[in-house]
Amino acid sequence: MSEVALLDSVVTFLAKPLGSFIDGVTTVDEQAAVTEVINPTTEQSIARVSDATPAQVDAAVAAASRAFKGSWAQTSPYQRGVLLNKLADAIELHGEELAQLEALNSGKSINVARGLEVAQSAVFLRYFAGWTTKITGESIIPSLPSMNGEQYTAFTRREPLGVVAGIVPWNFPLMIAVWKLGSALATGCTIVLKPSEFSPLSLLRLVELTKDVGIPDGAVNVVTGAGRIGQQLTEHGDVRKVSFTGSVPTGIAVGAAAMTAKLTRVTLELGGKNPAALLADVNLDEVVPGLLMTAFTHQGQICASPERIYVHRSRIDELSAKLGAALASLKIGSPLDESVQFGPLANKAHYDKIVSYFERLGDGQEIITGGRTVGGTGYFVEPTLLRACNPKDLFLTEETFGPIVCLLPFDSDEELIELLNDTPYGLGASIWTNDLSKALRMIPRIESGMVWVNMHTFLDPAVPFGGSKSSGVGREFGSAFIDAFTELKSVMIRY
Repeated sequence: MSEVALLDSVVTFLAKPLGSFIDGVTTVDEQAAVTEVINPTTEQSIARVSDATPAQVDAAVAAASRAFKGSWAQTSPYQRGVLLNKLADAIELHGEELAQLEALNSGKSINVARGLEVAQSAVFLRYFAGWTTKITGESIIPSLPSMNGEQYTAFTRREPLGVVAGIVPWNFPLMIAVWKLGSALATGCTIVLKPSEFSPLSLLRLVELTKDVGIPDGAVNVVTGAGRIGQQLTEHGDVRKVSFTGSVPTGIAVGAAAMTAKLTRVTLELGGKNPAALLADVNLDEVVPGLLMTAFTHQGQICASPERIYVHRSRIDELSAKLGAALASLKIGSPLDESVQFGPLANKAHYDKIVSYFERLGDGQEIITGGRTVGGTGYFVEPTLLRACNPKDLFLTEETFGPIVCLLPFDSDEELIELLNDTPYGLGASIWTNDLSKALRMIPRIESGMVWVNMHTFLDPAVPFGGSKSSGVGREFGSAFIDAFTELKSVMIRY
């Protein structure tokens, strides 16, 4: 095995005291609890991060509030865009450093960390930067009657909400933080980010870069620690919006707490039991590589990845054989090894969850491949492909958020639509077919915030993303993010 050698800057970063980033300064409270960041490949601690105290959370919100009313408010839309582009430049300049930190603290393949997480973080930032000078209102001519010759005009303004709390999950801690940071800063808001305690390292390095490129102190802050930090942010009286990405149960709790606290605005991007539908005409030699990429990248730990695959009965045996063989051939190992295709799960808690699912196998499912842990050190499991006997199988209904995909045959298009929609979730779905007419007729009937055709999971900053039903509230990206981070103010004038 030949692993990528760690950069000196990575070694130095891991060795220094780490903690919250408040008003432009890394803040470590020597009396506070410390979280050990565990490398999921070695199960060894690689860094120590000081947890934020309640007083530090208040200080971070206060710093963001001052910047919102002061330095960031005085930064012109054009200059906001310049600064976001400078941050994108810095991400690209320090890309290898950020990618190595990602591989170390989340188990993400170094190739995925470089080519997806780091590279797309810069792409998304540049997209948000392009919007800073294009946030506009509209002029309106009211139809009020004139009694004595008076006239009326009206216009609308888009005004930033204020301090945003961005709660970031452990699976893509850099890129999802950038989505929240970019949305907030582009619209004139300021932000306090809370990373997962499992994978805070790349975000802690990113906020150092925000200071390096000249983003005013207080515009971007980070508070570290476990769930109580997110709860304090959500319920804080000076937080005007919560942007949360994570599980459905936690997201529902966050949304309820935010609304109860102060009718705080929320965007909730939650999980899903995402389906992929393979129609009878598909070329499986083309589809199998696509499914490998979309369902098993980062060990299936992607909220939009397909976990349930419905296959026309005439093709399911062929798909089972080809996809099972492809999965069995994947090279499992260290994410710092560039030749490895499948790394560890991101943390012990999630590893235990996936193991608990493995222990429930055999109750009606056929195991095509996988279903076991990998011996030795690290949170490694086998990529797993199952075939279910009925649509109510737990592996077709419960989100595992891992490398477990379940197949089920269907016979008719009407049956397929029922299967796709028979879920409380509605994040993403895909149709794989060469019959574009049939796909276009199906799309309006699928209850999902995102539908892909002959692809799955891929996101673009110009295309709005978000879920329906229990998979979330609101949309990210596109122009839709502007609505989520601004308040619409109407002005009427009599003259």
